[in-house]
Amino acid sequence: MSPIESKYIENKSYWSRYPGDQTPAMREAHARRATESADEAEWFRCVKNDFPKYLPFLREQCGIEFFGRILEIGAGGAWLSAELSKQPRVVEIVATDFSLRLLQEQAPKVFALLKANVSKITRTPGDFHHLDFAPDYFDFVVSSAVLHHADNIVQVLREAKRVLKPGGRFVAIREPVWPLVKIKSRARMLEKLVATGVNERFYTLADYKEFFRQAALPMEVRRVNLAGGFKYYVNKVVNGLTHARYAFVGAKRSPAAARKR
Repeated sequence: MSPIESKYIENKSYWSRYPGDQTPAMREAHARRATESADEAEWFRCVKNDFPKYLPFLREQCGIEFFGRILEIGAGGAWLSAELSKQPRVVEIVATDFSLRLLQEQAPKVFALLKANVSKITRTPGDFHHLDFAPDYFDFVVSSAVLHHADNIVQVLREAKRVLKPGGRFVAIREPVWPLVKIKSRARMLEKLVATGVNERFYTLADYKEFFRQAALPMEVRRVNLAGGFKYYVNKVVNGLTHARYAFVGAKRSPAAARKR
């Protein structure tokens, strides 16, 4: 294993669940089209300069200190796993995604770019609707721009809750949320996505709150503002109106806390 590579583990139970050319093959083809159609240079610029701002935000504005064992679902290039690996109290990270190509080819490039502590990271294919992990196993489950891709968001949240330890938290960032003001660019954006073969889904904040409620995963919503200077105050005013950026933090109650309700 080279110094810039993390451990990769094949998941036989994952493939046995989807024989032949069924769901994973189709999803991987979709992921490849979406990635190749994007501006890769711009994506890597965001990975290096923009995305790392999320962890300080989660720590300072949401009071989240990551520690212990963490699962990233829908990891793709696994930039979030890379950033989490540098946190001193994090001891292990498992990065899962349905796309072998992203896990095997793109993630190592991201780890090198972000100087990840790769000794903490294990990559393995997986379906976030059916996680191949024991109950009460992880301290955190995290995702970045993932939930809206799910065929069944409630099922994904229930699986995240199942594998979390009591008191563990699920943290979701970078979900596209429809703002309160309907802007004309919405229709144009959706037409463009359909034309390029990307099947995006967009939900309102109320939709996400209902998904978490159905999953019995109590959730807090925090407005995300990563800007600095004057732009910070502008974003603070218009966030939720002309654009919508939030972090979703769901907590798995301990048995004692659940009994008090």
